[in-house]
Amino acid sequence: MKKISFFLVFLIVSFISFSQDVDHISDSILNEGRMLYQSESASWYGTDIFLSKYKYRDKVGGYFSYNEKDKFKCIFFSNDATPKVIGEITFDDKFDVNTAVDNLVEREFTKQESELYSIRMLALKVINSDTLFKVYENTNLNLIPVISNREKRVYVLTGPLKNGIVVFGNDYLLTFNDDGELVSKKRLHKNIITINYGNEKADSDIGITMHSHLPETGDFITATDVCTLLLYSKFAGWSQHYVVSKNYVSIWDCKKEILAILTMEAWEKIINGKEKKQKNE
Repeated sequence: MKKISFFLVFLIVSFISFSQDVDHISDSILNEGRMLYQSESASWYGTDIFLSKYKYRDKVGGYFSYNEKDKFKCIFFSNDATPKVIGEITFDDKFDVNTAVDNLVEREFTKQESELYSIRMLALKVINSDTLFKVYENTNLNLIPVISNREKRVYVLTGPLKNGIVVFGNDYLLTFNDDGELVSKKRLHKNIITINYGNEKADSDIGITMHSHLPETGDFITATDVCTLLLYSKFAGWSQHYVVSKNYVSIWDCKKEILAILTMEAWEKIINGKEKKQKNE
């Protein structure tokens, strides 16, 4: 009895530990995904506002976005040898273009902006000189420079140039040290997945979609997947999206913006249970 009791305690402790690990992974992915989404949202809507107000487009060298306390800023910089900020669009967390604040007064970079600009340009140099990075037809690469927890990194996402398409994959992560030296570069997905919506050739008519991860990509939904789903699922009208790997199934609730991660074993039990229930009915 003591041996059995000890074994049961061991199983319970192991299960709790496993659940906590998965919860920690889930929270980490979700937080990073939301951060990327906020940056991309500021860039999306900020670009529209800036281009509608700024007349000298030949002076524009690029843009990037970042958060400052509870505000989200998209700044545009000049293409001068020593660039300056030529436009700033500021949003709250709702990204409402009607309440966004624009400022087109030319100014110097802040310290934070200067660091973000530096790693963005370093990443762009790497992208343009390394065959690791691919650009597919009717897509472009979007750079998201991030500095948090004293870490400098640049995410590279693939965005569609046509409406009605969601792109997963062909995304990358570059990390830099404090001296601006490239520490690592990796392709987050080993493939590219496109899903159509909103037309007669749509891949889903029921609002539930999925894509799979190769072993090289990893077990779980990525932060870039979460970012993409937050950006596009509301336009596509999706209710759920599944990311399936060899060992896990990540389930994203598009309406509630909730992430659940199940082991493949648990997932198969749920599916088998549903099939048995349907047969009995």
